[in-house]
Amino acid sequence: MALRRRAVEPPVTSEEIAQAVPPSLRIAGAFSWRILLVVAVVGVVIFVIAQLKDIVVPFMIAILVAALLVPLVNFLVRHRWPRALAVAVAMVGTIAIVGGLIFVIVQQIRSGYPDLQERSVKAYDQFKDFLATSPLQLDDQQIQGYIDQAFAAIQKDSQALISGALSVGTTAGHVLAGLLLVIFATLFILIDGKGIWAWIVRLFPRRARPALDGSGRAGWVTLTTFVKVQIFVAAVDATGIGVGAWILGLVFGGFPLVIPIAIAVFLGSFIPVVGAVLTGAIAVFVALVYLGPFPALLMIGIVLLVQQVEGHILQPLVMGSAVKVHPLAVVFAVAAGSFLAGIPGALFAVPVIAVGNVMVKYIAAGQWKTTPNPKAKDVLHDA
Repeated sequence: MALRRRAVEPPVTSEEIAQAVPPSLRIAGAFSWRILLVVAVVGVVIFVIAQLKDIVVPFMIAILVAALLVPLVNFLVRHRWPRALAVAVAMVGTIAIVGGLIFVIVQQIRSGYPDLQERSVKAYDQFKDFLATSPLQLDDQQIQGYIDQAFAAIQKDSQALISGALSVGTTAGHVLAGLLLVIFATLFILIDGKGIWAWIVRLFPRRARPALDGSGRAGWVTLTTFVKVQIFVAAVDATGIGVGAWILGLVFGGFPLVIPIAIAVFLGSFIPVVGAVLTGAIAVFVALVYLGPFPALLMIGIVLLVQQVEGHILQPLVMGSAVKVHPLAVVFAVAAGSFLAGIPGALFAVPVIAVGNVMVKYIAAGQWKTTPNPKAKDVLHDA
C-alpha cells in the first residue's frame, strides 16, 4: 500500500510567535525583566555597601559635610583667600562648633545628672503609689512585669537602630578610624573635589560622560541645598522646643537642662521625621520629673506643635522646593533606611533619594544636551 506523504509544514517564525502573544503580555514581560534587572543591581549595590559599611558610612558623612562647606570655601576664595587657608578655616571652624555643642551637652548633663537621678527615683516612687491607690490596684510585682515587657518591646523594635549605630564603629578604634576617614575625605573633597569627580567621570565610556557629568553636577546642587535647608529646619525645631521649655520653666518655677535639650534637638533633627521627636521626648521626660504631669502634657503639645509646623509648613514649602521629594516619600525612605541600616540609613535616606531623583530626571529628560553645567535655579526649576 502506498503511503501518502504528509505535507511538510513550514517552521514557525519568531514574528508569528510574537504576534500570537497578546500585546499586553509582551509589554508586561518587557517591563518585568527590566524591573528584575534593576532590583538585582540595587540588591548587589546594597550588599556591597553593607560589606564595606565601615568605609561607606564615613565617606557619606564626609560628602554631607563637604556639601555644607564647599560654598563657604568658594566664598572665601572669591574674596582672595588662599584655598588652603579657606579650607583650613572651614574645617577648624566646623570641628570647633560641633565639639563645642557636644561639650556643652556633656557639661550641662554632668552638672544636672545627680539632681535628675534623684528626682527620677522620687517621681517613679510617686507613680507607683498612684497606681497602687488608683482603681487599677497594681502592686510592685505587676508594675515591674509591665516595665519589663515595655523594655523588651523597645529592645526588639530598636534592634535595627542599635545595629545601625554600631555599624559606625563597634569599638573605640573603629570610631576613631571612621572619624579620621571623615576628616581626610572632607579635606580632599574641599581641596580637589572637581578633580576627583572628573576622574570618576573618565572611568565611564566617552559617550556616557556628558550625561553622567551633568547629572552629577545637578545632584551636587540638590545635595548642597538639602544640607542648608536641613540646618535651617533643625534650628527651627531646636528654637521652638527650647523656647517652649524655657517658657514652661518661667510659669512653673524653672525648667532645667534647656540648653542641652535644644542642642540635642538640633543635632537629632538631621535625622528626618523621627530625630526631633525622639530628642523632644527628653524634654517631656524632664518636664514630667521636675514639673509634674500637667507641664509634661504641655511639653508634649509644644513638641507636637513644632513638628506640625515643620511637617505642614517647612517641609512642603522649604524642603519640598529644595529637593522635590514628596513628604510621603520622605517618611517611607526614612523607614526603609532605618530598617536596612539603622541610624545611618535614616540619616542618608532622604539625601540619597533626593539626589537620585534629580540625577535620573536630568538624564531621562535629556538636559545634559542643553544644560551641561546646571546651576541651582536650573535644577530646582526642572526637577
